[in-house]
Amino acid sequence: MKLNEIASRLGLEIRAGKDVMDREVLGGYVSDLLSDVIAGAKEGDLWLTLQIHQNIVAVAFLNNLAGIVIVGGREPDAETLKKADEQGVPILSSKQKSYELSGMLHEMGLRREASS
Repeated sequence: MKLNEIASRLGLEIRAGKDVMDREVLGGYVSDLLSDVIAGAKEGDLWLTLQIHQNIVAVAFLNNLAGIVIVGGREPDAETLKKADEQGVPILSSKQKSYELSGMLHEMGLRREASS
């Protein structure tokens, strides 16, 4: 499923990375602990978090994630958005909580097979 389709269907607001919204989303990851995302998220995952600082961009870039959704109505600062645009990392935002959004993504059919 493409990131732009997910954004449209869930009413997500695009904050950065408008030029790379055609990325394929292969799965999802929910965590607010950066080290957990580095260790556990897979390439192509859409990351749901309440973190808003610049380090989220570095983590998403490092793991080649499809994008970041900042939840709970939180807003990143201008420097975070600038870094995301420079790195080609889409940042979207939602007033929804992580739990609600992850359920909606699951209902839309976004799943990743567990690796053995």
